[in-house]
Amino acid sequence: MKRERKKDNFFCFFCQYLWLITDGWFCSPSPRPLAFTINSIHMQILPQNTVQNGENLTLQCLVDVSTTSPVQPLHQVLFYKDDVLLRNVSSRTNRESYLIPHVRVCDSGRYKCTVKLNNKEKATPEYEVWVKGVSDPRVTLDKKEVIEGGVVVVNCSVPEEKAPVHFTIEKFELNIRSAKKKREKASQNQNFVTLEFTVEEQDRAIFFQCQIFSGSNVESSRPMRSELVTVRESFSNPKFHIIPEGKITEGDDLQVKCTVQVTHQAQSFPEIIIQKDREIVAHNSLSSEAVYSVMATTEHNGNYTCKVEASRISKVSSVVVNITELFSKPKLESSATHLDQGENLNLWCSIPGAPPANFTIQKGGMTVSQTQNFSKRVAEWDSGLYTCVAGVGRVVKRSNTVQITVCEMLSKPSIFHDSRSEVIKGQTIEVSCQSINGTAPIFYQLSNTSKPVANQSMGSNEPAIFRDKPTKDVEYWCSADNCHSHSKMFSEVLRVKVIAPVDEAKLSILLKEEVESGMPIVLRCSVSEGSSPITYKFYKGKESKPFHQETLNATLAIWHEDTASKEHEGQYYCTASNRANLSKHVIQSNTLTIRVFPPHVDVAKQMPVEMSRPAVPLLNSNNEKTLSDASTEADRHYGFNEDVGNHAMKPLNENKEPLTLDVEYTEVEVTSPEPHRGTASP
Repeated sequence: MKRERKKDNFFCFFCQYLWLITDGWFCSPSPRPLAFTINSIHMQILPQNTVQNGENLTLQCLVDVSTTSPVQPLHQVLFYKDDVLLRNVSSRTNRESYLIPHVRVCDSGRYKCTVKLNNKEKATPEYEVWVKGVSDPRVTLDKKEVIEGGVVVVNCSVPEEKAPVHFTIEKFELNIRSAKKKREKASQNQNFVTLEFTVEEQDRAIFFQCQIFSGSNVESSRPMRSELVTVRESFSNPKFHIIPEGKITEGDDLQVKCTVQVTHQAQSFPEIIIQKDREIVAHNSLSSEAVYSVMATTEHNGNYTCKVEASRISKVSSVVVNITELFSKPKLESSATHLDQGENLNLWCSIPGAPPANFTIQKGGMTVSQTQNFSKRVAEWDSGLYTCVAGVGRVVKRSNTVQITVCEMLSKPSIFHDSRSEVIKGQTIEVSCQSINGTAPIFYQLSNTSKPVANQSMGSNEPAIFRDKPTKDVEYWCSADNCHSHSKMFSEVLRVKVIAPVDEAKLSILLKEEVESGMPIVLRCSVSEGSSPITYKFYKGKESKPFHQETLNATLAIWHEDTASKEHEGQYYCTASNRANLSKHVIQSNTLTIRVFPPHVDVAKQMPVEMSRPAVPLLNSNNEKTLSDASTEADRHYGFNEDVGNHAMKPLNENKEPLTLDVEYTEVEVTSPEPHRGTASP
């Protein structure tokens, strides 16, 4: 019994031990599932959410867990900044801490803690932590003494902070509050920057100041200044020396000298430049002075500037030089500035106060007179620019410029055009007008019978060319005018003959298209417009050669056959052309169909208009035969009247009693001469 009781006690002791180390999941006299729950989780930020740069920051995570286990369960506590894990710790206590010593701007952010127990998890809200201020930057220089124009390298760093960092570096003159120069630079990957600053000529004792800006809330550091930098001059400010001293009069020898002192530290002489207004009058880079020497005139009055330049350094000084005038500028006058050729020109030169002087009058640099006055009868080549030169001692002055224009009278203009070719109606012709003699510019005007055509100005004596499109015979003339006082000059009259091409051809027959065998056939070819002589050609059917051709100084041509026969039946047309018609543009008439019937047949009631479609406009809208007034005599000769109605032309015997319709007739074969051998009317 005692041995069994000892076994039970040992078993209970061992189970309690396992309970402690396994949270009661093993070795229970009567095993039961354990329950866990996370009641709450809370985070405290000490000392507070807003801390100064360099202070310590503590994050405390408070966890409240309930369990059926007699022992506090083991759980995980995790600390995060901006969702990045900072620390992961296992604990049985309800409080865990995370210390951030000497916080910096980069420690600003959103913090939270999370507790994990078995498969359960709970997190706190995010808490904003704001670190105010930035660590003081460190400023170092590469030198403590520098010469004008040299460079100082400034290094600004903030070792305690993390990038990105924005740096501002300023250059100050000692005892001057405002910065002389300011530069900024952002560093994305490093916590320092290095910048170069040029030492300017006005710098004497300078220092540099650096300030840091960082963080999402743009925190700034205190501005930190560097050591003092001493600046040595490379050369002095320039000085002017004017010789002669005191009053300077025109004719004196003027000397403007600029000097500078160069220190032993300079490796070479600076460049010295003397300017009058913006013009460089002297310069030197091989010594410590530059000199401008000249005989003094009033033109040398003004402000002189001396610039001394070496690399990045430039020093400037100025002086005003006054020159007393010896005599006034001469004045040139003329009797007239525009003269006709042959008129008298008078020029005279004078100086206010009339001091004794030597005078010359010049034209374009050539002397035309060695006295104050100049007179001559002018020709066209006397046009030009005239000046007067006056001298007293060594001082010579030039007067104002006078422009003299001498105008030569125009010659009578000639008018002409290319007469080698005939002018065709509607084509462009060139009419030229030219005055061979006379001063340009010349103003031409071309006129025709009815009105002015065009105007043109010529800068030389070359012909003025006008273009026109005459439609009929026309007369041209032109006028020419220039600076001469004479009135306009007029040309002769140019008569231009215009050739009108044949416009339209019409073929008509006297009497009717149906001709009784043995009766005459009369064809008339007429044109509505065209210059003589006109060539008429008569064609039958598809024959390529005309059966009749003649050239007349008339707008119509007539062909007739005294005795018609069956062989004269067919289609007829005519062509008309003159020298204005190109070979490819011969005008063709309408086509006329002629039928020959046996004698003794009454055809009065038939419609005698059988005509094929014309190649050019028809005779008229009713296909009537047309008569020209010019051929009235021929019409009467060939015996027919004019009447109003559908049949414009009737035989003279039409008013006689009509033939009986049922008259019998016999077709008689009539022997006729060969076709196309009729005679044309004279």
